[in-house]
Amino acid sequence: MAKPERRWHRRALHALGHSLRVRLVALFLLLALALAATFIFGMQKALSVGWREAARPLVSDYVDRLVVEIGSPPSVERAQALTQRLPVSVHISGPAVNWRSDTQANVMARYRGQHEDWQDNQPRLLSRTTADGHRIDLGISVTAWENRPHRVGWFTLAGILALTALAYAYVRRLLLPLDDIRAGAQRFGSGAFGEPIPVRRPDELGQLASDVNTMAASIHQMLEAKRGLLLAISHELRSPLTRARLNTELLPETGDVAPRREALLRDLGDMRDLVTDLLESERLGQGHVALHLEAVDLANLAEEVVRSLGADREEAADSSVLLYLEPHLPVLQLDRTRMRLLLRNLLDNALRHSAGAAQPPSLHVRRQTSADGGQGVEITVRDFGPGVDADALPHLAEPFYRPDSARGRSAGGVGLGLYLCKLVAQAHGGSLVLRNAQPGLEVTVTLG
Repeated sequence: MAKPERRWHRRALHALGHSLRVRLVALFLLLALALAATFIFGMQKALSVGWREAARPLVSDYVDRLVVEIGSPPSVERAQALTQRLPVSVHISGPAVNWRSDTQANVMARYRGQHEDWQDNQPRLLSRTTADGHRIDLGISVTAWENRPHRVGWFTLAGILALTALAYAYVRRLLLPLDDIRAGAQRFGSGAFGEPIPVRRPDELGQLASDVNTMAASIHQMLEAKRGLLLAISHELRSPLTRARLNTELLPETGDVAPRREALLRDLGDMRDLVTDLLESERLGQGHVALHLEAVDLANLAEEVVRSLGADREEAADSSVLLYLEPHLPVLQLDRTRMRLLLRNLLDNALRHSAGAAQPPSLHVRRQTSADGGQGVEITVRDFGPGVDADALPHLAEPFYRPDSARGRSAGGVGLGLYLCKLVAQAHGGSLVLRNAQPGLEVTVTLG
């Protein structure tokens, strides 16, 4: 039982620290209890002072009559008859009679102690001494009260619990727009601007939801304008780049012009790749990518990409890639062109940063079983270069990001390769994860 109790306490503390509703209800309860306690304490003090002054002479006179009724010397029979008729207790002590009607002497002691602050030169309010030397103490008998069922306390507790439940339900209904605002903020953060936050009430929370909708609409317009501008610039750049490359290729391949011709062709090729990557990133980043799905054997596609890379880099010393293919891989419905782009970008990135490495980069394609039993494929590309700083690792798949390290602009690339790979993986319902493999960088793409 100790462990469930500890878990319950932890859940309660967690709710109190993280739930605005629970804190508001607790605040209401504490405020109600504090107000009730203050009111009761104040009224008790106010009434007790007045009661002492007004009721003391009456009680004193009544006690005198009761003592006279008991007699002197005190009669036990009369005292018993008195306790049966009235809710009082009697304690007689003296030279001849010693008798007590109520075994709870502490009740009388409390009553005697309660009135010790009355004037010392007068006899006790509930105590009298007879002429023959007997002392008679009177008190309020609580026997009847203790034997009565304590239903009032249970009813009070039930009432408090019912009020607490009503207060929680009302606070939950009052703060319901916060759930809508949170869900809407999550949608807007993921790029889904089509469904605005519902405005349920015209109060402050309703105004907040309306303001968030207005902000989201403005952000959506700015993003669409940025995408439109990038697409327009990219389209407009293609034609002059094509003409410039054509004119450059017409230059003589020998003589003093040849080195400048090759350098210009490389720069034009980089600009062409940049424009292509920009157009592809904007298409993939729209959130409603039109994929041309077909049955793709990733093992064959990986071999094809590695062969093409080897042909393009046949003169380079760092053109080799170690390929590891698990047999009998499942055939998935993929966009073949975009998957080729993903593999080529990952391998280009690995080869670019493998200069001076102990071994060439590797490409692993293996079977992956999901939690629900589905069959997928995991692609892992690793280089054995210097790797990246831990602070830069979370930003590598961001557009145009280049860390200030060995993976800088001097090493090539414009910062769109890994970003395009992430978009391709997400468009197919997969994921891309980067980690430092020590040495090198490892990129894992999960599909299916």
